[in-house]
Amino acid sequence: MEVSFFGSRVQALSMDQVDAYLEEALAQGKKTRIYTPNTEIVMEAKDKAWIRDLVNSGDLRLADGIGLVIGAKMKKIPLEERVTGFDVSIHLLQLAQREGYKVYFLGAKKGIAQRAAQEVEEDYPGLVVVGSHHGYYEKSSLDQDLTQDEEEIIEEIQRLQADIVFVGLGFPVQEVFIHKASQRLGRGVWIGNGGVLDILAKEQKRAPEIFIRLHLEWFYRLIKNPSRWKRQLAIPKCLIQVITKKNAVKIVREDFNENESKGN
Repeated sequence: MEVSFFGSRVQALSMDQVDAYLEEALAQGKKTRIYTPNTEIVMEAKDKAWIRDLVNSGDLRLADGIGLVIGAKMKKIPLEERVTGFDVSIHLLQLAQREGYKVYFLGAKKGIAQRAAQEVEEDYPGLVVVGSHHGYYEKSSLDQDLTQDEEEIIEEIQRLQADIVFVGLGFPVQEVFIHKASQRLGRGVWIGNGGVLDILAKEQKRAPEIFIRLHLEWFYRLIKNPSRWKRQLAIPKCLIQVITKKNAVKIVREDFNENESKGN
């Protein structure tokens, strides 16, 4: 099932369904772009068609925001599970460890991606991170040609034959890069996962389990970084518009067609 939030479409999939999808995609060498829009992204995309189109171009579009789950429930739409970019990233590492897939890390400050690779290889014995690159390089916008830096990174990913690519550049920069790079290479699982590399490098910590279980990760981040308060206003703004606008949230597809989604 696909649910539209102000035109941004997410798939109502459980973590188990995502795992099955990714196992098959990797086994068959199919290109898979994973985007995980949260409430803030959905609200930004509401008034920007290019962001909406970019989000909707992903093969997997997963609801990484408790505001989306609550908004769906307010409309009696069964979007039962929040599937986070962090959780999907960890499951990809476990899959790579088990099946021998090669991983590449892109993003964060200088040294973080490399440190994340070292930590991951210690935490997941046998897993191979074939390469890494920091996120401080010259980037192109969606309607520009790839920069020389981007060309070199894509060539390295291709040369190293990476099966899974973590792109932690922040929204929407990471989605723009994934959109362009995956078209150039035509294979691999690509995930835009924001600050995941910082956590894998043990530079930052994820919220304690109690905050995660209570769906208060956003509140923990606000406590740790009060300057985020303006960003967190996206949640109440979203829910108010869900209440006041009839078609703000709606089911746009009852099933999930893998063949239509994969590799486009």
